Amino acid sequence: MYLRATPILLAAAIAASGQSVSFSRDVKPIIENRCAKCHGASMQLGKFDMRSREAVLRGGEKGPVVVPGKPDESSLYRKVAGIEKPVMPMDGKLSAKEIEIIRGWISDGVPWEGQVTAAPSATSGLAAMEEFKVSDGARSFWSFQRPVKKTPPVTGEAEWDKHPVDAFLRQPMREKGLKVAPLAEKHVLMRRAFLDLTGLPPAPAEVREFMDDNSPDAWEKLIERLLASSHYGERWGRHWMDVARYADSNGYEHDFDRPNAWRYRDYVIRAFNADTPYDRFLEEQLAGDEMDEVTHDRLIATGFLRNYAKVGFREKDNPQYRFDYLDDMIATIGRGVLGLTVQCARCHNHKFDPVGQRDYYKLQASLYGYVEVDHPLVPEPEAKAFAAKTLDVNSRIKPLRDQVKLLDLPYEEKLLAEKYRKWPSNIQEAIFTPEEKRTPGQVLLANQIIRTTRVTPAEIEGVMTPSDLEKRRALDGQIRQIEKERPKAIPVAMGITDGDYRFAPDGAGDEPAPGKGIKQEVTEGSFLCDGSKPYTAPAAYFLHNGDMANPGSKIEPGFISVIDDGALPTTLQPGHKRTSGRRLALARWMASKSNPLPARVMVNRIWHHHFGRGIVTSLDNFGRNGDAPTHPDLLDWLAVEFVEHGWSIKHMHRVMMTSRAYRMSSGFSDEGNLRTDPENLHWWRFRPQRLEAEIVRDSILAVSGSLNKEQFGPAVFPELPKEVLASMDKGIWRQTGDGPGVWRRSVYVYRKRGLPLPFFEVFDLPDQNISCGRRTASTVPTQALTLMHNEWVLNQSRRFADRIATQAPSGVDAQVSLGYLLVLGREPSALERSEAVDFLKSRTLGDFAHVLLNLNEFIYMR
Repeated sequence: MYLRATPILLAAAIAASGQSVSFSRDVKPIIENRCAKCHGASMQLGKFDMRSREAVLRGGEKGPVVVPGKPDESSLYRKVAGIEKPVMPMDGKLSAKEIEIIRGWISDGVPWEGQVTAAPSATSGLAAMEEFKVSDGARSFWSFQRPVKKTPPVTGEAEWDKHPVDAFLRQPMREKGLKVAPLAEKHVLMRRAFLDLTGLPPAPAEVREFMDDNSPDAWEKLIERLLASSHYGERWGRHWMDVARYADSNGYEHDFDRPNAWRYRDYVIRAFNADTPYDRFLEEQLAGDEMDEVTHDRLIATGFLRNYAKVGFREKDNPQYRFDYLDDMIATIGRGVLGLTVQCARCHNHKFDPVGQRDYYKLQASLYGYVEVDHPLVPEPEAKAFAAKTLDVNSRIKPLRDQVKLLDLPYEEKLLAEKYRKWPSNIQEAIFTPEEKRTPGQVLLANQIIRTTRVTPAEIEGVMTPSDLEKRRALDGQIRQIEKERPKAIPVAMGITDGDYRFAPDGAGDEPAPGKGIKQEVTEGSFLCDGSKPYTAPAAYFLHNGDMANPGSKIEPGFISVIDDGALPTTLQPGHKRTSGRRLALARWMASKSNPLPARVMVNRIWHHHFGRGIVTSLDNFGRNGDAPTHPDLLDWLAVEFVEHGWSIKHMHRVMMTSRAYRMSSGFSDEGNLRTDPENLHWWRFRPQRLEAEIVRDSILAVSGSLNKEQFGPAVFPELPKEVLASMDKGIWRQTGDGPGVWRRSVYVYRKRGLPLPFFEVFDLPDQNISCGRRTASTVPTQALTLMHNEWVLNQSRRFADRIATQAPSGVDAQVSLGYLLVLGREPSALERSEAVDFLKSRTLGDFAHVLLNLNEFIYMR
C-alpha cells in the first residue's frame, strides 16, 4: 500500500532511524534559500529577522514566533505547515520533509550554528513576487476579446428572421429540435411590460386602453409610454442600487445613520429616467468631481464609491479600515462594472483569472487619494461663508470642550474600569495589560470591549464632585451660547473627492524603509486642494499579502493588464486641478473601445432582468470560474449595439422587448423540450419571475389604492413591530406610524443595514453590505404566512375592499370583475367568477380582497 510522505510519517521515520535534525545540514539551507530573502537584512515581512538565534527568538512586530521545544505553539511552524494563515514562504510551500525538519528543529530547542545569509539568487525577494505577466493564451479567453457584431443568422422563418435577437435564438433551437411557445395573450404582455419597466401593475383604464388598441404598433407605443414614465427610474434605478450596495446606514455594530445618502438614490432614479448614457453614468459615479463640468448631480454621483458598509470609527483610529473600504470599492467596480472578481487579487495573484496582485494595486492607486466629504449643494460663495462661520464657531468651542474632557477624564476612567471589571477574568486581564505587552489574543479581546464600552455624560455627572460639576455646567453653558451662532445647515451630498490622505512609511521620506510598516495620517481641517496649486496624489504601495505592515514598491495608477492595451493615459488631471484625475482616467478606460467587458456586463444585466436569466448566468463573473454564455454571438451583438447607440439603456429595452422571445407565453410546455433543455437555457418559452420584495409591497399598495406616488427626498420609515424595534440598539428607525406618509414606493424606504424591513427580508432582500447583481428567489412558507397574517397586509386588504366597494357599487359581479382587473390586469375566467361569487355569499369583500392578494399569479411576472 502506498503511503504519502506526510510530516507525521516523516517524523516517525526520522525517530526510527535515530537521526536528529542538524542545523547546519538541514535547517540552515532552508532558511538561506527560502526564508532569508524576506526575513534577512531587509526584514521585508513583519520585521522578523532570521539571521541569528537571538533574532528568531525575539520574533517580529507581532511578538515571538517560536517557542523552543513546542512546535505546535510556534507560529513559525504552524505557518510553514499551513495550519495558520498566511502560509509561508510566500513564494511556495515547503516540502513535507522540510516542514518536518523545521518541526524537529523547534522540538530540539532551536539549536544554532554560525551565521545565516540569504542565497545570492534570492536577493530580489519580494520584488520578484510583484511582477505579473499575462500570457497570450490568457488573453484569448472569450470575455477578454473585444465583442464583434456578427450578422444575425438567417433561419428561413420570416417570423424569426425579422428581429436580430430572435434570429440568434432560433438557430440553436432548431439545431436541438426545440419547439417554441406561442405568443402570450395581450393582457399578459401588458402586465409583463408594466411590472418589468415600472414595477407597478396597470390600472384598469390603462388595461382598457391597451386592449382596445388594435394598431400594428400598439406594443411599441406601450413600451415608449412606460419608458417615459417617471416610475421607470424608480424600478430600474433599484436594480442598479443593488449593484452599488446602496443603503441609508453604515452597517456593522453601530449602524450609524447616513442622513444624506438618499441624494445618491435620487440621482440614480433621475439618471435612469433621463436615459443618461451608461458610459457617462459610470464616469459621473467614479469621477463626477473630476469632470470638465462639475455639477451638483455629478458631485452627488460620487456617493457610489462611498456606499461601502463602514465601521463606526475614524480611519485615523484604525488605518486598516481604509484598505478594507478601498477593497470594497475595487470589488464593486470589478464585479459590478467589469464582471471580474478583482478583489481576489488583494493578497495574491488571482487563482483562476489572469489578474495579478499588481493589477489590484494599480486600481487601488487610481482610487487611493479619496477622502470622504459632504459636497455643498449651494453656490460657492454661500458654501464658503457657511464654512468660515462654522470654523469660527468650532474654533471657539474647541478649547471649552477640551476643558470639559479634562474635567471628565478621571471620572470616565474610573467608570470604565468599573464596567470592565464586570467581564470575566481573562477579558479583564487583556484590558488591563499594557497595550505594548498584550498577546495577539489579548489585543483582539481588549479592542472589542474597549471599542464598544462607553460612558455617558449623565453617568459622569452622577459621580462628579459638586465643585467639578459646577465647573462643567458653566462650560456647557458657554458652549450652548456659542452654538446659537452656528449657521443654519446647508444641503450637502455624501460623496468623495481627492484629498490629503498620506500613506507614508514609519521613517522619514516617501519610500518605505526596509522592514518598516506604513504610517497613515488624515490631515484634519484643511485637507482639500483649492486648485491654487495642482493637487498631488499620495503615494500608494504594493502590499505583500495584502498587509499594510508589509509594503513593497510604490505603485502607479493603472488598469487590468489582460484587457488593457496601454493606449490610454492613467491620469487626466482636470482643469480645476483640485484632484489627480486618476479616477477620471479609470472611468474613461472603463468605457473605452479597448475594454471588452463593461458593455457586455451591462447588456447581460438588462437581459437578466427582462428574461429572468442572463446570457451569462453569473452576472458578476465573466472570468474562468463564471458561466460561459449560452449565446455568445447574441451577447456580442447586443454589446456592440449598446455602444453604437450611445450606451442608451432605453434603446436596449426597446431591442429586447420587441423581440418575439420576450413576447412568448410562459405557460407553454413540451415533453421533448423538457428532456432536451429542462432549464430553458435556449428561451423556448418565457421564464416566469417572482417579483422582488419591493415590487410585491408596491403592487399591494397600488391595487389597494393607497400608493403615495410622491418622488424623491429623505427616506420613509414604515411601522415596525414593537418586538423588532426593541432588537435595535444602534442607529435610527423613526417610528411614525402606518399611513399615507410611509405608503410611498419601496425604493424610498429607509435601507438600514442592521435591520432590514422584515417584509423585504421574507421576500429575499439581498445582503445590503455588498454588491449584488442577481437576487435569489426562494419559495418558503414564511412568504405565504406573511401574505396571510401580516397586519400591514391585512390592513391593505381592507383598503382594497373599500376601493372595490366604492368603484363597483352595482353588485357582486362587478366587484369580482374589478378585483381581478386591479390585481391581475384581466377579467376572471368563468370558473373564477363563479367561485368568487359563491365565496362572497358567505365571506366579506375584505376576505375576497385578501384572497386576491395571495394569488400566485399576483406575485409573479408571467
